[in-house]
Amino acid sequence: MIRAALIFAVWGASAQALTLELPAPARKVETVSQSGSASLPTGAWSGGSVPTQRAEGQVTRTAWRLPGQTRTVQQILAPARDALREAGYEIGFDCADAECGGFDFRFALDLLPPPSMYVDLGNYRYVLARGVDGAVVSLVASRAASAGYLHVTEVLPEGTMPSQAVTIAAPSAASGPVWDSLRRNGRAVLDDLVFATGSSALAGGPFGSLGALAEGLRSDPGTKITLVGHSDTEGGLEPNIAISRARARAVRKTLIGEYDIAPDRIAAEGVAYLAPRASNLTAEGREANRRVEVVLTPD
Repeated sequence: MIRAALIFAVWGASAQALTLELPAPARKVETVSQSGSASLPTGAWSGGSVPTQRAEGQVTRTAWRLPGQTRTVQQILAPARDALREAGYEIGFDCADAECGGFDFRFALDLLPPPSMYVDLGNYRYVLARGVDGAVVSLVASRAASAGYLHVTEVLPEGTMPSQAVTIAAPSAASGPVWDSLRRNGRAVLDDLVFATGSSALAGGPFGSLGALAEGLRSDPGTKITLVGHSDTEGGLEPNIAISRARARAVRKTLIGEYDIAPDRIAAEGVAYLAPRASNLTAEGREANRRVEVVLTPD
């Protein structure tokens, strides 16, 4: 488990900059422009466009890849957002994937390119925060199947100098947001699941997402779900339907056998590569597409 430290350096009297120091094997890529500008979304996509703010000053773009992360997108982003608030920033806009505008919003974001930063169009979150002296910070968090990603864009007024720092430890991974995402969006990705190589059997565990899902099902006995297996495009359609369904059934079996959830509340299906969340033309995209999701089932 990677444990992160979020370090906020105070610039001048009140403008503040964000830096993150994450231990190995986290991977960091950063670009700095001493005198530049950035166009930062200030609202959701609407009427064919995304409203933006043009901010000028020292522009720093930083992307973190967190391999092996089991945190949800919300958990990746929340410590940075909370620390910005504590440092005096005002959160101007905060949205998640579809409510931001999905594809159209994502491609209005000025981010470092892959492989430095990866954004799942169906599973990302954006925050824009403003400091009292004109500093602006945007945060974008997303996930692939086996890694978390966090992108930070800072635009600082020229001539500011650091004077102090506040360190905030990020929380360990938890999986309660799986149920929150399911109730809010009707679907959630069980991103921490690991399957044995070339097999439909779950490997290792326990998995936090399944514990959270089971807890939610017990708290709401009227809810039924369908587990949906997904694959990449390697191999034919029928074999991929079979393996994706088998993996969904393996998850169903675990929820029934280990968490005592009634069998009639859980269905399991496989759709192979028919509902990708990323391009299958790259290894990163294929990895992201191999997953099991949970969706709400009508009564």
